[in-house]
Amino acid sequence: MTHPPDSTVVHRVIAGDVEAFALLVDRHHGRLARYAFHLLGSEAEAEEAVQDSFVRAYRSLGTYKEQEQFGAWIMRILVNRCRTRLVRDKRREETAAAWLRENDQPYEHTDSLAMRDELSVALAQLPPDQREAVVLRYADDLGYDQISSITGAKISALKMRVKRGCERLRAILEASRAGS
Repeated sequence: MTHPPDSTVVHRVIAGDVEAFALLVDRHHGRLARYAFHLLGSEAEAEEAVQDSFVRAYRSLGTYKEQEQFGAWIMRILVNRCRTRLVRDKRREETAAAWLRENDQPYEHTDSLAMRDELSVALAQLPPDQREAVVLRYADDLGYDQISSITGAKISALKMRVKRGCERLRAILEASRAGS
């Protein structure tokens, strides 16, 4: 059985046959997933990047030019999604490492994934107002003025939430490491 070329399938999708998009997904998913996995190092992250790329491609089919190969076009979308994820993850790791250094917590780059997981678990144990303040202050790197305008809380209250949140995080992390 002859399979229609990608450009024909794209025309069908644009013409309203949205189910035809599944043909494009079936054709290109494996290659894209392998690439994303090699770049991101995680099957879950890779799958999320691939799915996001297909959604973006579907929404942007009107900009697809026939002279381009669909496979190359969607690969460019995926490359951009992976780069964005890598930058975001690097920023999160640097922010977590900076927070740990600022708060006298040991940090080893070789165990950064475990450290991030440990920090996420510890953050989840904070009261919501403290968690929000700590995340906005350290993960999003916002100043207290900005946090105040976002949350509506007074700067003095935010400073106290961050201080208490950091103290609580320190205690949670120390207890976690002592139990390991």
